[in-house]
Amino acid sequence: MTGEHQTLALFLFSGFVAVTLGITTWVSRRRRGSAEEFYAGGRLFSPMENGFAIAGDYMSAASFLGVTGLIALYGYDGLLYVVGFLVAWLVVLFLVAELVRNCGRFTLADVVAARMSERPVRIAVGTSSVTVSVLYLVAQMVGAGSLVALLLGRTSEAAQAWTVIGVGALMVIYVSLGGMRATTWIQIVKAVLLLSGTVALTVLVLLRFHGDFDRLLLAAAERSGHGRAFLAPGLKYGGNWTARLDFISLGLALVLGTAGLPHILSRFYTVPTARAARRSAVWSIGLIGGFYLMTIVLGLGAAAVVGTNAVRASNAAGNTAVPLLALDLGGGAGSTGGTVLFAIVAAVAFATILAVVAGLTLASSASVAHDLYASLRRPHGKARSEVAVARFAALGIGVVAIAIGLLARDLNIAYLVGLAFAVAASANLPVLLYSLFWRGFTTRGAVWAVYGGLIPALGLVALSPVVSGSPGSLFPGADFQYFPLQNPGIVSIPLGFLAGWLGTVTSDEVADEAKFAETEVRSLTGAGAV
Repeated sequence: MTGEHQTLALFLFSGFVAVTLGITTWVSRRRRGSAEEFYAGGRLFSPMENGFAIAGDYMSAASFLGVTGLIALYGYDGLLYVVGFLVAWLVVLFLVAELVRNCGRFTLADVVAARMSERPVRIAVGTSSVTVSVLYLVAQMVGAGSLVALLLGRTSEAAQAWTVIGVGALMVIYVSLGGMRATTWIQIVKAVLLLSGTVALTVLVLLRFHGDFDRLLLAAAERSGHGRAFLAPGLKYGGNWTARLDFISLGLALVLGTAGLPHILSRFYTVPTARAARRSAVWSIGLIGGFYLMTIVLGLGAAAVVGTNAVRASNAAGNTAVPLLALDLGGGAGSTGGTVLFAIVAAVAFATILAVVAGLTLASSASVAHDLYASLRRPHGKARSEVAVARFAALGIGVVAIAIGLLARDLNIAYLVGLAFAVAASANLPVLLYSLFWRGFTTRGAVWAVYGGLIPALGLVALSPVVSGSPGSLFPGADFQYFPLQNPGIVSIPLGFLAGWLGTVTSDEVADEAKFAETEVRSLTGAGAV
């Protein structure tokens, strides 16, 4: 990339960072310092504001960079992510949004602990929530590194590393100073920027092919190197039983995982009522649905305009397909239009990463402070403010995410997010659904459901091709691959539900009928909700 690209893109990066830091500083001067303000923004956001913020939180680098890259590389099979990410919101809307808002206060553990023994449940759910958030954070870090690698040259590994560190530092600042209110406004600004940039690129792609979608499909197939197979199922997830099971596993993880993501569930606490939570979900579905329809055009456009081989040569995982597409649509390398459009798209992608990492860091630090610290603190020890603990937790989580992000920088972002979704669907979703709908569910069942999904999911990932045994794994020089699938969802999700059932039926504890009745009434009517 030329010096013009670098200068303009870095200028736009700096501009967005300056604006978001300004928002954070302004909010930090106005906040009251209470837990409700830090975790939930005072519950003062409107459904439209929260809907935009949810969309900004959900439309991550995995969507803008990773999904489009997978479509550019694998055609039809890359669409699985688009379908999974969008259909998942029907589960959230009909099963989760209102009930979670009515039953909880700040975190997922609040919903489960309402009718269980608090300490073991909060420790289990808090541990799972932090794990999911860190896995999701790693994907955003990888996205940041891929952008800078494209901007400064593939050999600039030091620049990649410093970018990951810089993103980590910014996310700690956002969360520590501004809490939920600053994070929400950063996400709203990011959602508007991302949707505007995506609309502009989609229009340019369609204009390139004179509005003829058939021509776009044929050009993408021709330049993919796979011909008609590019537009048919099976290029990535076909051919043998392992690939087909991986397809099913990934689909399950994507559709069920969203309802267990801590940073998404925490957004429903930022509105005043359950009705507002439902309307927030409807707003977000509209925005997210439109966005994912456009990513299909962008992915096919990258294959047709840039070419699959060129995308793969720039980044083996396809993470740079959209910036390369923008460069070509603007007039090509060295042109003023290409420079400007590339820089804008790179800046929007970077804004996407910053907004999502802020939401993830806030959700995970809330779990550490509100669930783990409150449960593990010695009864007679010196009590510290939950908000103060959350700020320290943000720093620790940032360090862990940076370290893993540096290791995983060569993996596809959407693929990494698929792993986070699998863990969320395996550990968080079973305990949430059982707590809301099963009258006889017990504390042992809740703890077993979490660990029964979390431990197998992480264990299977550790023994999968993601970590070792293949050139694109985290440790390509090692080989302890014993699980053939890349996504563990098809095994770990049923295990989470099975463990919750088994823990309950083998427990001596008698479920508290009165607490379940109270939870049921509260979840359905909102009576007694905070």
